[in-house]
Amino acid sequence: SLQLNGNSHPAPPDITSYTSDPPPVTVEHLQVAMPTKPSPKYGNAELMETGDGVPVSSRVSAKIQQLVNTLKKPKRRPLREFFVDDFEELLEVQQPDPSLPRPEGAESAIAQGEELCRFKNCPASVEAALQRWGAIAPKAPCLTITHANTKQPYTLTYGKLWSRSMKVAYYILHKLGTKQEPIIHPGDRVALVYPNNDPAAFVVAFYGCLLAEVVPVPIEVPLTKKDAGSQQIGFLLGSCGVAVALTSDACHKGLPKSLSGDIMQFKGWPKLLWVVTDSKHLSKSPREWYPLIKDANNDTAYIEYKTCKDGSVLGVTVTRMSMLTHCQTLTHTCGYKEAETLVNVLDFKKDVGLWHGIHMSVLNMLHVVSVPYALMKVNPLSWIQKVCQYKAKVACVKSRDLHWALVAHRDQSDLNLSSLRMLLVADGANPWSISSCDAFLNVFQSMGLRSEVICPCASSPEALTVAVRRPIEGSSKVAGRGLLGMTGLSHGVIRVDTGEKLSVLTLQDSGSPMPGALVCVVKLESVPLLCKTDEIGEICVSSIATGTSYYGLTGMTKNTFEVCPMSDSGASASECVFVRSGLLGFVGPGGAIFVTGKMDGLIQVGGRRHNADDIVATALAVEPMKFVYRGRIAVFSITVLHDERVVVVAEQRPDSKEEESFQWMSRVLQAIDGIHQVGVYCLALVPSNTLPKTPLGGIHLSETKQLFQEGALHPCNVLMCPHSCVTNLPKPRQKQPEVGPASVMVGNLVAGKRMAQASGRDLSQEDNDQFLFLSEVLQWRAQTTPDHILYTLINSRGVVGSSLTCLQLHKRAEKISAMLFERAQLQNGDHVALVYPPGLDLIAAFYGCLYAGCIPITVRPPHPQNISTTLPTVKMIVEVSRSVCVMTTQGICKLLRSKEASTAVDLRSWPPVLDTDDLPKRRSPLLFKPCDPESLAYLDFSVSTTGMLAGVKMSQSATSALCRSIKLQCELYPSREVAVCLDPYCGLGFVVWCLCSVYAGHQSVLIPPAELEVNPALWLVSVSQLRVRDTFCSYSVLELCTKTLGSVTDSLKARGLDLSRVRTCVVVAEERPRIALTQSFSKLFKDVGLHPRAVSTAFGCRVNLAVCLQGTSGPDPTTVYVDMRALRHDRLRLVERGSPHSLPLMESGKILPGVRIIIANPETKGPIGDSHLGEIWVHSSQNASGYFSVFGEENVHSDHFNARLSFGDTQTVWARTGYLGFLRRTELTDASGERHDALYVVGALDEAMELRGMRYHPIDIETSIIRTHKSITECAVFTWTKLLVVVVELDGSEQEALDLVPMVTNVVLEEHYLIVGVVVVVDTGVIPINSRGEKQRMHLRDGFLADQLDPIYVAYNM
Repeated sequence: SLQLNGNSHPAPPDITSYTSDPPPVTVEHLQVAMPTKPSPKYGNAELMETGDGVPVSSRVSAKIQQLVNTLKKPKRRPLREFFVDDFEELLEVQQPDPSLPRPEGAESAIAQGEELCRFKNCPASVEAALQRWGAIAPKAPCLTITHANTKQPYTLTYGKLWSRSMKVAYYILHKLGTKQEPIIHPGDRVALVYPNNDPAAFVVAFYGCLLAEVVPVPIEVPLTKKDAGSQQIGFLLGSCGVAVALTSDACHKGLPKSLSGDIMQFKGWPKLLWVVTDSKHLSKSPREWYPLIKDANNDTAYIEYKTCKDGSVLGVTVTRMSMLTHCQTLTHTCGYKEAETLVNVLDFKKDVGLWHGIHMSVLNMLHVVSVPYALMKVNPLSWIQKVCQYKAKVACVKSRDLHWALVAHRDQSDLNLSSLRMLLVADGANPWSISSCDAFLNVFQSMGLRSEVICPCASSPEALTVAVRRPIEGSSKVAGRGLLGMTGLSHGVIRVDTGEKLSVLTLQDSGSPMPGALVCVVKLESVPLLCKTDEIGEICVSSIATGTSYYGLTGMTKNTFEVCPMSDSGASASECVFVRSGLLGFVGPGGAIFVTGKMDGLIQVGGRRHNADDIVATALAVEPMKFVYRGRIAVFSITVLHDERVVVVAEQRPDSKEEESFQWMSRVLQAIDGIHQVGVYCLALVPSNTLPKTPLGGIHLSETKQLFQEGALHPCNVLMCPHSCVTNLPKPRQKQPEVGPASVMVGNLVAGKRMAQASGRDLSQEDNDQFLFLSEVLQWRAQTTPDHILYTLINSRGVVGSSLTCLQLHKRAEKISAMLFERAQLQNGDHVALVYPPGLDLIAAFYGCLYAGCIPITVRPPHPQNISTTLPTVKMIVEVSRSVCVMTTQGICKLLRSKEASTAVDLRSWPPVLDTDDLPKRRSPLLFKPCDPESLAYLDFSVSTTGMLAGVKMSQSATSALCRSIKLQCELYPSREVAVCLDPYCGLGFVVWCLCSVYAGHQSVLIPPAELEVNPALWLVSVSQLRVRDTFCSYSVLELCTKTLGSVTDSLKARGLDLSRVRTCVVVAEERPRIALTQSFSKLFKDVGLHPRAVSTAFGCRVNLAVCLQGTSGPDPTTVYVDMRALRHDRLRLVERGSPHSLPLMESGKILPGVRIIIANPETKGPIGDSHLGEIWVHSSQNASGYFSVFGEENVHSDHFNARLSFGDTQTVWARTGYLGFLRRTELTDASGERHDALYVVGALDEAMELRGMRYHPIDIETSIIRTHKSITECAVFTWTKLLVVVVELDGSEQEALDLVPMVTNVVLEEHYLIVGVVVVVDTGVIPINSRGEKQRMHLRDGFLADQLDPIYVAYNM
């Protein structure tokens, strides 16, 4: 057969245990002659490839051959596969919609500007022009500065500009550093830091740098240590190697200083030498020194900074040749003549303001009148007044300045704009400037403004000026207009739409390409293909007058400044190299350039493109119009669940009411949805003046986005609409019908897997096993070891409060049983409720009941500070358990009869209450002798996390079996001491507190968990001082120690805390092990000697109070990582640690002796294979014998205690735990030498939530949410009418409450593919937690539905 070259051989079988084997791949032999390479001969043998492609001779032994073959088969899946996000596979394949608009035109051509005619006697460089004017017209005005305060305007002449620039040039070259080692050499970069109200100092420094042949980098003045975006500016300075910053005296005084008076080191900035360039600080340059003025060449003239969409700052380098050519094209296009006056409102440090107000003006000896932003804020008409005052021919403005003038012009009548021949609108290419231009013309036409004067201009930092509409004297030719449909635009297609609909974008042309330039439009995707004529693309320019690179970034430079457009055929469309302008648009008829938006403002949602500016305009047009100010609104996108989502953030007015806010917000959502057909993911309103600003007052977009994503924006209103926006959720799961039994079961194999079953070791008979009953064991101990201490109670000061020996306990129990006979006249088998605080009274009362033949029920006493909620629970247990009498202490007796108690519960309805503080002197005549091992020993009542009160019946034999099992597992003997810090009311906690010591004879050191609230170190200090080797605790105790003692381990160590003797610390729980908590506890207390392997967890449930318990011998608990997404489908997939969506699960301790476990399918009750997920079923002599209930619900739950498998071994009776989990055979061996089977608990079936056909465990969602923001201390989730409700506790200022809403929604979408319906932000401590440290989610749900949570904020996601 042919060997196919390439990857056509079948994949090697996967021989790891991660997934079931793939079906064998069969390769059909193609009946095609494949071109095969003749294999070269090696000597006279044929070549073979080994694993790494080294040729070996084929005459090799079979062993080597085998080795070679195994090398070819990877042992493990290569890691790459783990990190492929197969999210795409989960999605339904979107079929392309044939009705969507597509471009249909011919391929667009390259547009050409007119020829650039050089002027007669044009200077050979911009500096040469300065030299010329400085010499022949030194008195001519160059720059006039007007101030916000009433100071006289200051005018800088060309003579002064020349002489001062010379001074600066000489100073930086010769006076910094020493003669031998100057700091600055020609070609070095220097920062220019000048405030916006001082263009004169700036222009002097700029030309000083040009004369000295150093490269100026103009930047904003950093006002505070953490200005918006100033860190990124610092990166730019660092990457440009800037070591010197030039600044003015006034600016230098205002910079933030450290205590020593030095200028502060700004975050992310390199160390700078600050040089003040005011003339009075500089000496005159010597007569003989003269700068070398060259013709314009390809050296870098200056670097203009540009802020990208993500907030990073790039430096665009412009050469001296480009600068000169650009000035010439502007002079040509705009028709500048010598000594004209120009009013400039724009920022003179960059862009149009720099090109017209600093470069081109000097080339043409213009007089520039500069109007600073500070003056515009005070008097928006100031620029118009300057035009009138100076009879200016040209004004450079932004559409914002036109808008402001309109708002303020009412009281002015004497304005005359007839001198203007050109009103250059720098952002005129933005479609939203049209309305300002039109309205401005409308109002000011009566004041001499001619329509042809308004000249929109398109420009970008990379391509400089792309196009300007020419001012044509005397022509009243109306500029080109286009009405385009928004829907077409979102698909990148130009469709003319004449309707007066809202969903139309009106464009004005920005004139034709610049002289000497070529313009083309290329597709936005990676390869620069020319667009069709009816398609929107990125405008590219080829000209001498463009930027040449991003400083220091060769890769990005190549992509932006060296573009070679291609035609559809794949041929190059032009010899020239083009620069991407970052502007979107098209070339209209007659070569006019139309701009529809910017690349930076592009938001791509669901394959369609939207422009942030368009969305802003829609939001601003919503009634009431003045609800948000123009320019105080930001639109950006964040990526959530593999697509961009639109976020709108706006500052609301200080006086707006909540009702108005929500009205406006809902209208905005509708408007954007209606006009752009795109859903807004999140709309947030923040208080006025809180968004980060750019130096000239706009909103700093990337910083706002960063605050939003970090949860630090502090909005005052939030509306999220994930339900309508997120359309790419994986499809809901459809459950498959199960396979029938016949095809599945073969002996102990299920579908090719070992059946998931395991058991602890056998329960052997021991010395005191002649006693079947606990009461007999106690009597035997009282006779044989009367003075052996069984129980010690530690008080909150850490000293032994009281203790009980075997004899003392026996005597107290006798007296209590006498009291039950005499005072209460109880019969055998009567139920008695024991309402005691954790302590020795509880234990004595329990054995007193056994001695009297009564059935005890331990009940947690009501909380004195919270009687109204805790007392009804006590009453309920007393009633449901059919207790005929209540035993308690004197203190609680008083509490039950108190006034607060009577308002919570009717006092007359209590059974008789016995106070055991005064016991009868004489003991009872005869102790009860139980004879039936199956008779009841006690009832165990507990409230489950789902809010169910369930009591289970514990028989005498089950109780003894449980104690024997624990004794064996933990190797308990009379010489042992065990510290117990648990609540002694139910489950394993009660067994360890009350029963084990009597059965096994060891001493129990009892530490009531409530005392830890007073003295958090009590438990650990007692364990350390008493040199205890084994201790039991609960998760709430671990958490308390981790939170309160984590920071003081050093001082505890100094006080002698030593945990090195602890060999087992068992956390008693009825849930999935909290691996993060146990690990952080182990890490924190490692310093005081705690062995990392000491901490482990137990697992018990209602049907069997202790299924697993780590114990002393046996292998350490293992941890596996499972795929969380497979888990939702009730499947188990083991993955590597650290792979995406992995969830660590820790084994829940060793299976106890005498316990058998099997994993069964909860629906079909069939057995399940090893490492598959199912319900844990238990068969054991220590199982409880059933639920104790009054209302005859036995048939509902009977299944829990006597379930049988539907096939396989159908005889054995199992108890269903109600927990999902799996068994996995490990490589470890246990004490008996068998391979060890580990049990992993995943979660309770009752708690699990069915959403979108999948099973979610609340804890997984909660873990994601708690990680998302530092102020979330606790969180709980539940469902309500198919909606996911998230309750988060906020530990922080209430300002942060609304930050949590988007963060919670995002993380649940990203990690769990679920949409959160309601986010409730509450104060800390609102989520109810039971004594075992488990969240009572159903309690919380009831509180939420009854509106009792008193939330800080409730967000309903739309």
